Amino acid sequence: MTFPRLSLLLLAPLLAAQTTPRLDVGGQYAVPFEAWLTRQAEQLWDQREHAIARLSTAAQIRERQAYVRQAMLEAIGGLPTTKTPLNARVTGSFSRPGYRVENVLFESQPGFLVTANLYLPTIGQPPYPAILGVAGHSVNGKASATYQSAFAGFARQGFAVLAFDPPGQGERLEYYDFATGRSRPGVGVAEHNMAGLQTLLTGQTLARYFIWDGIRAFDYLLTRPEIDSQRIAVAGNSGGGTQASYLAVFEPRLAAAVASCYITRWRELWSGPGPQDAEQIFPGFLSKGLDFGDFALAHAPRPFLMTTAIRDYFPIAGGRATFKQNQRLFDMLGDGQKAGYFEYDDTHGWSQPRREAASRFLAKNLQQRDTDGREAPFLPEEESLLYATPSGLADSAGGRETVHSLNFAEVRRLAAARPPVTLASLQTALGWKATPPLPPARKINEEARDGIRIEKLELTVEGGVPIPALLFHPATVRRTILFASSSGKADPDLFELARAGALVLAVDPRATGESYQAPGRSGYRPDYQLAARAMLLGRNLVEMQASDLIAAALYLQSRPEAANHAPALYAKGALGPAAHFAAALHPGFAELVLERSIISYFHLAAAPLHEGLNTVVLPGVLRHADLPDAVKLLAPRPVTHVSPVFPNGRRLLKSEVELPGATVLLRGEGWNLERTLPHWFVQ
Repeated sequence: MTFPRLSLLLLAPLLAAQTTPRLDVGGQYAVPFEAWLTRQAEQLWDQREHAIARLSTAAQIRERQAYVRQAMLEAIGGLPTTKTPLNARVTGSFSRPGYRVENVLFESQPGFLVTANLYLPTIGQPPYPAILGVAGHSVNGKASATYQSAFAGFARQGFAVLAFDPPGQGERLEYYDFATGRSRPGVGVAEHNMAGLQTLLTGQTLARYFIWDGIRAFDYLLTRPEIDSQRIAVAGNSGGGTQASYLAVFEPRLAAAVASCYITRWRELWSGPGPQDAEQIFPGFLSKGLDFGDFALAHAPRPFLMTTAIRDYFPIAGGRATFKQNQRLFDMLGDGQKAGYFEYDDTHGWSQPRREAASRFLAKNLQQRDTDGREAPFLPEEESLLYATPSGLADSAGGRETVHSLNFAEVRRLAAARPPVTLASLQTALGWKATPPLPPARKINEEARDGIRIEKLELTVEGGVPIPALLFHPATVRRTILFASSSGKADPDLFELARAGALVLAVDPRATGESYQAPGRSGYRPDYQLAARAMLLGRNLVEMQASDLIAAALYLQSRPEAANHAPALYAKGALGPAAHFAAALHPGFAELVLERSIISYFHLAAAPLHEGLNTVVLPGVLRHADLPDAVKLLAPRPVTHVSPVFPNGRRLLKSEVELPGATVLLRGEGWNLERTLPHWFVQ
C-alpha cells in the first residue's frame, strides 16, 4: 500500500508509538485504588444502615433530624447569616386561560439576581397554596418546555408557582461569551462545576448558593398577598429534585416537598453512574453518616413525595430501598401516608406521569382534595416571553454578582484575616492524616533502555493500595530525584537526568498515570469523579498524593544507592499542589522543583475559567493556608517554579509571578532539561 507524503507525515507519530513500547510497570493500578475507596464507602453505608435501623422512637428520630440539619449545614459551608433586601420587581406579565404569569426579579444576595416567573391562578379564591418550582438541568432553565408544562399544570390546578432559574442556566448564565452567544464552558453541568470547584476552596459549596436562592424565593412569596404562607411546597425534577431535597432540610417553613428523578441511595449510585454535579457533592457527606434518605427524614413528618423512573440513571433500586426506609420512619411518627412514592417505567425526566403524580400528592396535602392530577393539553410559550430581564441575561437587568464573584470576595476576606502559616495550619489545610511509613516494595522486573537500567516496582501505600514506580539507575550516582507528573512516567526528562548521574524514582501517586485508568461515567470526567468520591469520604486527592510522594521519598532514601544524597522533588502539572505540601511536611527533601504548576489556590479562585484541575481541589484550604505558605515553610531549601501556569493552562509571564522564596524559570519550546535546570547537570 502506498500513502501520499502528507499521510505518511501524519502517521509517523502513530507508527513510532506502535514500535516503541510504553515505559510502564504494567499493572491495573486504578482498580485497587477505586476498590479501596469503595470499601471505605461500604463501611460507612453499613454504619448508617445500622444507625437508622436502631431508631425506634419519635424522640430518637427528632434527635437524628437535628443532627442531619447541623451536619449538612457544616458540609455546605454554612448559609448567609443576614437576609438582605430582596429589591423585587415585576418586569412583565401575560395571561392565559386559568392563570397569568408575572416575570419577576429579586436579589437573594446584594447584586445577585434571581430570574423568576410567578404563575398565579385566575380560578378559585386567593390566598392560594404555592409551589417553589425548581428547574433541573435544562439549557433554558425555568423556560424549558417540560418545566413550563409542570408549572402551568400546577397553576391550572389552583396552585401559585414561583419558578426560578438556578445559577448557570436560563437567564443566569455566568460565563456567557457575547462573541459566540454561548456559555464558554457550557450550560448547566459545566457552569456548575466551573464555579463549584472554586467555592470548595473557601470551605463552602455551590449548594449553599442554590439553597439560599430557594430560601429567599420563599421569602418573596411571603410578600405576595395572593399566597397562603402556611401552604408553600417545593417541587422539582433532576437538578430540581436535588434542590427540592435540599430545601426540605434547610427550609422549615415548607409544607411539603416533591423530588423527581433524584432520590436514590449512594450504595447504588457510587460506581454507576457515580458522583454528579458540584452542587451535589457535600465534602464529608458519607463520613458524616448521611445518605439520600436523610433529606426526607429531616423533613418528616411533613409530606415528602419521591417520583422515580425505572430506567433512570439515578438507580431505581436505590430509590426503592430509600423509600422503604423513609416509610418506616414516617410510620413511627404517625404520618406514614405522608411519605409518598411513585415510579413509572420510563427514563430520566419530569414526564407527564410523574408531573401528574406530583399534582395528586400536592392537591391532597395542600388543598385537602382528591384529584387525578390530569394535565390538560398545553402549548409551551416561546421562551423570551418568560424573560424577566431585557436580554435574557441577568447582567442586562443590573445583576452585578455571580457565584464566582461572591466566592472570590470571600477568598479575599480569608486572605486578609489568615494568620501567619505554621506547620500545624498547613496540615489542617491539607486534611493531613499521618506521615506514612516506609512503604513495602516489590520488584516486578527490569529492563535496559537507551543504556539506562530501569527497575519496575510496586510500592504499597495507605490501605494496601499498590502504586507503580520506575527506578532509573545512572552509571554513577551524583544526586537523587523523586519525579512525579500528572501525565505519568513517560517523560524524556527522566532519561536525561539518569544520563547526568541522577538516581531517579518516577512514581504515579494515586489518581495519576497508571494509577488512573478508570473510564468516564455518565459524561463526567473520571478524575472529577475520583476527586468527588474522596471528598464524599471526607478525604481529598491532594492529601493522598502528598502522602504517596512522601512514602516514595522514604523508599528512595532507603535504597543503598541513595546513601548520602537527600532527594529533590520534581513534580509536573496537576501534581504541583500535592508536591508543595509534601515538600513542606517532609524535611528529607533537599529542594522542590515544579513545572507547569499553578502557583496558588488564590489564583485558582480568581480565575475566570479553569481547566484540568479537578484533582487539585482541596476543600476549605484557603481558610488555613495557600501554596506560597508552603514555600515559606520550605526555607531555606530552594524552590523553583519552571514555566508556572494560570489555572486555564496559559503560561505566566515572568513579570506576572510574585513568589517570595522561589526562583522562577521559563522553559522554552524544545529546551532540554540541562538548559532549563543547569545546576542538576554540574559534574
